[in-house]
Amino acid sequence: MGRIVIVAYKPKDGKAEALKELMKTHMPRLRAEGLVTDRQSIIAEAADGTIVEVFEWLSDEAIRQAHENANVRQMWAEYFAVCDCIPYGNLAEASLTFPGFKPLN
Repeated sequence: MGRIVIVAYKPKDGKAEALKELMKTHMPRLRAEGLVTDRQSIIAEAADGTIVEVFEWLSDEAIRQAHENANVRQMWAEYFAVCDCIPYGNLAEASLTFPGFKPLN
């Protein structure tokens, strides 16, 4: 069974555009490794510039496999060069009943 996750990527100073470009490659790269479903991700931007992504891993096992996968680890290194992953709850929008975000895809 799939596993829906919400990830918040806070761009490092001056790296917002690089993060947005990298986001375009995220799902295709995970799909190439057989780790996510065919469901399209939702990518949006919070008021503070944090990028929020909602996507579906193939399974809990796929999440575990990602941590051992050299291609995924390389991709994560690229992400960590341009952003920090932060808890979704740190976003101002997370305290709202109906949070709104700017769609990016």
